[in-house]
Amino acid sequence: MVLTPSEMLPLGTSLPPFGLESVNGERWESESLNRQPVLVLFLCAHCPFVKHIEPELTRLQNDYAGRLQIIGISSNSTLTHPQDGPEGLREQAERCGWSFPYLFDASQEVAKAFHAACTPDLFLFDAEHRLVYRGQLDGSRPGNDQPLDGCDLRRAIEALLAGEPISLEQKPSIGCNIKWHPEGSPGR
Repeated sequence: MVLTPSEMLPLGTSLPPFGLESVNGERWESESLNRQPVLVLFLCAHCPFVKHIEPELTRLQNDYAGRLQIIGISSNSTLTHPQDGPEGLREQAERCGWSFPYLFDASQEVAKAFHAACTPDLFLFDAEHRLVYRGQLDGSRPGNDQPLDGCDLRRAIEALLAGEPISLEQKPSIGCNIKWHPEGSPGR
């Protein structure tokens, strides 16, 4: 397994525009999001790093309901990883109890717009939809015995919601690389 860090999109970047179908068949447009903070999570169904953090994502969803919009996006190629298609993502969301929209980026254009590099890759935007945090959930990784508590992301969310400055010291997320469409495939 090759570890891939996030590319650390510059802070202050505007939320890239997107329009994608959810795994439940609903269309989601970035311009229709509320004027409140947004957490965009690049995820997938098969990645051991994503599977490791699933319980904390569920806790985040429950802890910040109504104060933070959460959007999950999967951009992995289903040509190489069919389990990361809408059916596999829908099963993952149901198993984890996720009620946030889980979108499928079949063209991978949204992942490219975000400069998403890995799963998980996390992007927190303020109410004006400007990037204020990108980086790791916490120091926990599969098998490293660090607590899965989301402390890095939670610190940023709490500061944002309290109107306090967010630390500029942000560690990249680390996980599996996004599975890009093979060169020359119809998906490209």
